[in-house]
Amino acid sequence: MKNYSIFDIVGPNMIGPSSSHTAGAARLGRVGYKIAGEKITNVKFYLHGSFAQTYKGHGTDKALVGGILGFAPDDERIRNSFQIAKESGLDFEFITVDLGDDYHPNTAKIEITTESGKKLEIVGASIGGGNIKVTQMNGLKLEFTGAYPTLIVKQRDLPGAATHITSCLSKNNINIAFMSIYRQEKGNEAFTIIEADDDIHENIVKDILSNEDLIKDAFIIKGLE
Repeated sequence: MKNYSIFDIVGPNMIGPSSSHTAGAARLGRVGYKIAGEKITNVKFYLHGSFAQTYKGHGTDKALVGGILGFAPDDERIRNSFQIAKESGLDFEFITVDLGDDYHPNTAKIEITTESGKKLEIVGASIGGGNIKVTQMNGLKLEFTGAYPTLIVKQRDLPGAATHITSCLSKNNINIAFMSIYRQEKGNEAFTIIEADDDIHENIVKDILSNEDLIKDAFIIKGLE
């Protein structure tokens, strides 16, 4: 028997008419905001499937921009996200695309440029009830939902990297719920994604980053509500 969450029954707190098209869209944008880690100056939203067909009428566009600005799905500022973005110096654009049958109909590819010139690409879908699933980052196929406090570590694909990451969590009493490692080719670059039962604090990220021989970057995704 399937276990249902309260969100399956009453839906999430949100601004807008649709949990898939507004709450989920805001969470997708907010993942980009959290991963960027600095001011975002330009963003392009490539919208696929039903996102592409109904994004204006359902408020998906305002929700995505609100998420990129860091707003939670129930933040009333989402209604005015376009104006707030322009006032903050954020340029944004919506482009409708057909990504193919392998992608969920509520999929967005988000291309981000930050103030320092850093570029980031995220592909994710709003899968219902305000829930999301991120499936690609910078062209690498991976998967996480943001439902748990999530640690993402960009590392060198070398022995000892995973051990270093998990030991930093263990000595801070962080229990790992799910852990996956993704790489494009052996010995190059990899991502470790850990979804934890406990809040992951910035001091843990600093500890992980202390091993410069193995770790390139690390960041936390939490608080998508």
